[in-house]
Amino acid sequence: MTVVHSTLPEPARRVTGEALQETLVDLLGLSLIGKQAHWNIVGPRFRSIHLQLDEVVGTARSYADTVAERASALGVPPDGRPETIASVYGLPGTKEGWLRDTEVVGLMVESLEAAIGRLRKRIEATAEADPVTQDLLIGITAELEKQRWMFEAENWPRKE
Repeated sequence: MTVVHSTLPEPARRVTGEALQETLVDLLGLSLIGKQAHWNIVGPRFRSIHLQLDEVVGTARSYADTVAERASALGVPPDGRPETIASVYGLPGTKEGWLRDTEVVGLMVESLEAAIGRLRKRIEATAEADPVTQDLLIGITAELEKQRWMFEAENWPRKE
């Protein structure tokens, strides 16, 4: 049953809907990883990284809402159910228990980098299908790149 009819032709709606759903899963997953790390971080940089994790969580949750509403506007029902996120989430996740501050920073750099790479593919996929959604994905990518940079700067100089 279709409640909302899309303004996009069906092939474009399909491509755009997939890109939005995959992005929704990534963003909800990032928010969960960020909160898990937020609750379990330990180490000398606890406070600053603890607060920085809240920024990522807030950003991910806000964009998840925007992405889900964009999907709805196009007649694609968004799926943010826990079982959906658990079954298809593909970004690096956190381990159980306490997390050293340096470990959290590395995890966030890796997770954000993976999300950015996936978003860039979706940006390409939606270029022709729906430039409006592409623009949304570009904005999300820019913000996640900023967050990634801030975490990466936390562990400088790196031991290579």
